[in-house]
Amino acid sequence: MGRDATKASSNPWYQARKKAAMYDDRLCSREGAAERLGMSVSAVADAELGLSKCMPVDKAVLMADLYNAPHLLNHYCLNECPIGCRLSLSDEVHSIDRVTVKLLRDLKAERLDELKDTLIEIAADGKISEEEKPALKGVLDYLDTLAKNVSELKTIGEMVLKGGGPGVADG
Repeated sequence: MGRDATKASSNPWYQARKKAAMYDDRLCSREGAAERLGMSVSAVADAELGLSKCMPVDKAVLMADLYNAPHLLNHYCLNECPIGCRLSLSDEVHSIDRVTVKLLRDLKAERLDELKDTLIEIAADGKISEEEKPALKGVLDYLDTLAKNVSELKTIGEMVLKGGGPGVADG
């Protein structure tokens, strides 16, 4: 009987494999996962132990697909890709109700009207003054929050549509 890898327990690659193993017994071990992925056991171990200097993007995609864990792609982009780390992505996966509440909270009509009015004021004269920069920063911060919530909802949707994930009712 195998045992869990305590050094890797907080690693998202390891967590995703263990969760996927609930539906595919071959993923219970690194050896089984390596075989399914066409990777070496040491490459899987390096990813799960955080020892990879930079995981090849094709392997990250393979793992995310096999484990039905699209949030791993966001994790890869946010933590390994020098371009992706600048994007507004979420590598978290919360419940559908939590994500929906966060998104709807941010999409309240009065907040959107305020945002629209701020953007109109900033753009009205065709240039951004020094006095307008703090307001523009506020708009961009709001859009980043919104983008992360949308990213999280898209991740949940992808997981559910591919056969299981948070928010999927049993039975």
